[in-house]
Parts: sequence; structure tokens; C-alpha cells
Amino acid sequence: MGMTVKQVADLVGISVRTLHHYDEIGLLTPADISSGGYRLYSDEDLEQLQQILFYKELGFPLKRIGEMMHAPSFDRQEALELQYSMLLEKRRRLDNMIALVEQTIQSAKGEIEMTNEEKFAGFDFSRNPYEQEARDRWGDKAVDDSNQKIGNMTKEEQQALGEDMNKIYRSLAGLRHQDPASDEAQAAIGEWFRLLNKMGNYSLDAFKGLGQMYVDDERFTKNIDQFGSGLAKFMRNAMAVFADNRQ
Repeated sequence: MGMTVKQVADLVGISVRTLHHYDEIGLLTPADISSGGYRLYSDEDLEQLQQILFYKELGFPLKRIGEMMHAPSFDRQEALELQYSMLLEKRRRLDNMIALVEQTIQSAKGEIEMTNEEKFAGFDFSRNPYEQEARDRWGDKAVDDSNQKIGNMTKEEQQALGEDMNKIYRSLAGLRHQDPASDEAQAAIGEWFRLLNKMGNYSLDAFKGLGQMYVDDERFTKNIDQFGSGLAKFMRNAMAVFADNRQ
């Protein structure tokens, strides 16, 4: 006999409303129904729920999770192995950042001195958390070329690249209430196009598609909008104008 929504919610530690939402959007819809007309979760449903929660822990939006899990080519074992690798990488990055924060706290207290290199040792721009999406959209060659360019940079060059990216984000954030087609906005987004092509080979179509991803993928939106609410949408619009004007 299957488990009720309440039983599953208590087992997993999530709300009944969350499970109802997954049902409503077609992400997880139990097929079994009790004599009283209530949904019942099977062991297979619980496996799917576990998979969903793994993806959520890795930051995937629900829309993207549904697309992956409902794809004909979806393989649970393969997905678990990929999630395992991604979680290990996430732990590695968090461990590095925790160690860096601990050192910085000691430095702030005057207990130790940190060199400029040590201050940025926990930041790693050589790994792209959105790489698989990029491969799906633009192919392996484009991503491999980008990885090679970044891999050939020194740590100092990678650090400078990250600083340049943040500088452009801040510049664009200051323009985000303007018309994306304005000369000033287009000049700034042109700098973004040139910077991205230092890391890879972005065609105008790929550049425009990347801008759309900034809005479609809530992970991108959340990160970009840290510089200013609505920045992701502004960049999407400005990138589209930039690409269309040069086609």
C-alpha cells in the first residue's frame, strides 16, 4: 500500500503544500489513488522525489528538473552518478570558502597576515556550474574551447577576469533603468560581449541565447540580480538588441 501526502511530507521533512505543487505542475504525480480518492505514493514515486530533491540541492529550477526527468533519455543511475560528482565539487568549493573566511576572520582580528594571493585563494573561476546547459545549447566544441582559454590563464589572470566581470555587472546595473537600446546601454553590453569572447567563442546567436538563459534559469537571475534588481532582464534585452543590430 502506498503512502499518503501527509505521510510522505512527514517522512521527507517538506510541506504538504510543496508536494501538492509538484503534483500541480506535473513534476511528481502519484498514479495510485486510495478508495477515498487520495493520492498514494509508491516506492518508485519516492525515488523520483529523492531525485528531485537532489537536483534542488544543486540549485536546479523546477522547470529544468522536470525537463530532465521527463526526457525519454533520462537514466536514474546516470543522474545519480552525475549528482554525486556535482555534490562533491560543491563540497570542495564550500570547504575552500570556509577555510578562506576563517583565515580572513583571523586576519581581521590581527592574528595573522594574509597576502593578496591568499585573500583570493578560495575563489575558483576555472569551473563553470552551468557548463552542461552550455553544452546542451551550443555543443561540446564551444565549451571545450572556452575551458581551454580559461585553463591557459594564470590565477592572476583569472582573478583579473573575475574583477572585470564584476565591474561590467556594476556598470550595467547603473544603466538598468534606461532603454536597453540606448547608446550607453549598447556600449556597455558590447564590453560584455568582448569580455565573454576572451573566455570562449560566442557568436551573436549564442550571445543572444545566453541572455535569454539569464532570465529562464533562476540561478542566473539570482546571481546577476545581486548587482541590482531587474539586471538579468535588462541584460537579456540589451544582448538581444546588440545581436539583432549586427546580424
